[in-house]
Parts: sequence; C-alpha cells; structure tokens
Amino acid sequence: MLRYTLMRLGVFAGCLVVVWGLVYSGLAPRGLGASNGLWIVLLALVISAPISFVVLRGERDRASAQIVRKVDRMKAGIEANRAQEDVADDAARAQGQAS
Repeated sequence: MLRYTLMRLGVFAGCLVVVWGLVYSGLAPRGLGASNGLWIVLLALVISAPISFVVLRGERDRASAQIVRKVDRMKAGIEANRAQEDVADDAARAQGQAS
C-alpha cells in the first residue's frame, strides 16, 4: 500500500513540475491574480489522476488484494474470538444448570 501511495505521489510530483514549467514558460494559462500557485496544483491534480489510473493499475490491484487479505484475517480473528466466547458461555450455562 505504501508503495502505491509513493508511486502516486511521484506521478503527481512529475505532473506538478511539468505544469509549473508550462505555466511559467507561457504555454499554459496563468491563474488569476495571486491564485497562480493554487492553479498549478489543481491542474497537476487533474492531469495526474487519469495518468495514475492507467499507469498504476497493476500496483493498485496488488494493494487492493493486500487490503482484502488483511480484512479477511481480521474477520477470521473476530469470528474465532466470537466462537471462543460462545464456547465459554455455553460451558458456564451448562455448569450453572448442572448445579
């Protein structure tokens, strides 16, 4: 998951540098007044999102599979705890009825 996040940040950083260069060279429009920095960041976000979606597909699938495995392990652990509690509760009830 960390690898995917770092790759995604890398794609964004690359887009940020390219957009910054385009804006300051005059090939892309500047923002209004003092909003130039925000314009560059927003434009870089808009450009990096579809690039990340296409380029990082395999890494995203691996991260997703990793998350699914962790969730399944947590569910199994919760179910095992629940089963232990049920056994202990049944034993306590059986002992209480036998007295």
